[in-house]
Amino acid sequence: MRLIPAVLGILGATGVAALAGAQSAPAQAPAPVSAYPSPGTVSASPTTQISLRGRPRSELGRIVVRGSRSGAHTGTLRAHSDGQGASWLPSRRFQQGERVTVGTGLRVRGARQGDFSFRVARLAGNVIVPKPPVAVLKLLQQTGEPGKTRRFRTRPDLKPPVVTVSPGSKAIAPGHLFLSPKAKNDTKQAGPMISDNLGRPIWFHPLPGIRAATDFRAQTFKGQPVLTYWQGTSSFGIGTGEMVMLDQAYRPIRRIRAPNGFKPDLHEFRITPRDTAILISYPLVKADLRSVGGRKRGVLVDSVLQEIDLDTGLVLFEWHSVGRIALAEAIVPPMNPRAPWDYVHANSVALDDDGDFLMSARSTWGVYKIDRGTGGIVWRLGGKRSSFKLGKGVKFAWQHDAQRRADGALTVFDNSAAPATRKASRALAIRLDERRRTATLIRGLRHPKNYLAATQGNQQTLPGGGSLVGWGSQRFFTEFDSSGRVAWDARTATGYESYRAYRMPWVGLPRTLPKVVGIDSPGAGLDVYASWNGATEVARWEVLSGPAPRRLTPAGSLGRRGFETRIPIGGRPAWVAVRAKDARGNVLATSSAVRVQR
Repeated sequence: MRLIPAVLGILGATGVAALAGAQSAPAQAPAPVSAYPSPGTVSASPTTQISLRGRPRSELGRIVVRGSRSGAHTGTLRAHSDGQGASWLPSRRFQQGERVTVGTGLRVRGARQGDFSFRVARLAGNVIVPKPPVAVLKLLQQTGEPGKTRRFRTRPDLKPPVVTVSPGSKAIAPGHLFLSPKAKNDTKQAGPMISDNLGRPIWFHPLPGIRAATDFRAQTFKGQPVLTYWQGTSSFGIGTGEMVMLDQAYRPIRRIRAPNGFKPDLHEFRITPRDTAILISYPLVKADLRSVGGRKRGVLVDSVLQEIDLDTGLVLFEWHSVGRIALAEAIVPPMNPRAPWDYVHANSVALDDDGDFLMSARSTWGVYKIDRGTGGIVWRLGGKRSSFKLGKGVKFAWQHDAQRRADGALTVFDNSAAPATRKASRALAIRLDERRRTATLIRGLRHPKNYLAATQGNQQTLPGGGSLVGWGSQRFFTEFDSSGRVAWDARTATGYESYRAYRMPWVGLPRTLPKVVGIDSPGAGLDVYASWNGATEVARWEVLSGPAPRRLTPAGSLGRRGFETRIPIGGRPAWVAVRAKDARGNVLATSSAVRVQR
């Protein structure tokens, strides 16, 4: 369907003159819009919305949608919160495998006269998740069984893993350490954790059952600091769960599940400067894999990138690897005919400086720049079809976390495993000349012990030019200074790992009260233990003691000593409480009074 504008009216002499003048400067054509699913998509969800970006909802006109099997569809057009588009939500599902035709009166990128089509995926049923190759399993087994955890008298419910800082380490960049430790043994606690530079916990939030957290970090949403992470269950790199956003009091303010019927994967939860969220999903679709040695009725893992309007939950961008990245680009062909083939495995996505997307694809050894407007691939770095000539040392394998640095360089965590292609994993900085199409290695950082990370890992550029590198399955995290020297190095207890590691500023202001325990040991005096999970501003603890909860007076104080502080006091009071004070001596909160244990 094409809408043809018409001009009606009677022109006087002035109007004729104005029209004549306008002939030398024709009116500018309406701005084109982008559509998602993009024209030509071959694996859309049966519950997909149809998103149009580039013009306000009021200018999008009539939208006609028809499925080749399901027939005509009705729907509702909902505006995006930024006023630059809208999503058409169908009143019923599309049928799997059918072709959906969309008619508009717009100039749609990649469409003909405003009309375009996409195909709905044939979704796979119950399938098994493939185990990693033997080489990967051997590397993972090197981590051993879960080791030491911390114990606290005030919080016996919290058992975070011990974080050990190497002797002589001195952090340079400001901020706390953000980890999401998980152990192979599911009886151990897993969850997001903030630690100080001495490895002592500041905040720990264990998740119930076998649920785990990944990509835990501090971000900004609507001008306010927030914590974000993915939580859910995962098996060999494929996760199913939800994204969680917490405020400074550690209260959930958003729970995000990918729209269009997809489930957020564990690899990415990024809030953009526009207060939108970028997510990755891994739907399983049926596909003919005979061209790469697989089955005619095979199952493929589709890497789906989405940008979500957090105020409305609507889709602002959606991209599918199936149909965009050829099956032949995968490094390893289908191995298990009964298992889904994860031929791309997108494990990071970030906005580039121009608003397009940068995606790391572990299974193709490639980094892709994706055009926001059309979904087309602008260039590939690495892999079988690199758009750039790779200089000495640039080639990477099984990589993670591709990011554009402020100086224009590209940073990549080069796992080089598994199977191993090098003796050690590296944190790379690469200079791209997009005109000459050359890629030159600026620096490759290795751990002093040359660790080889079979899975996971990241590289964060820090203020001052240094880097914090998380070594993924190798449980180490290292801060390098701007010259590439190790400034700070730490590790979790044996058997734990953290998908990524970050160093970030954070001010935690929990609404809970501090916890206190008083223990009177015969001949040893009375010890008071104080803690406040998540409070970053406590500088000193003051003890209150007395014969009754309402008759407490100051009995001593001590500077904060990590998550839990032990404060010896005199006398034999029956009740104790604590006050948390900041560096200026202001009282932040007072605990409830508790009876002394004897």
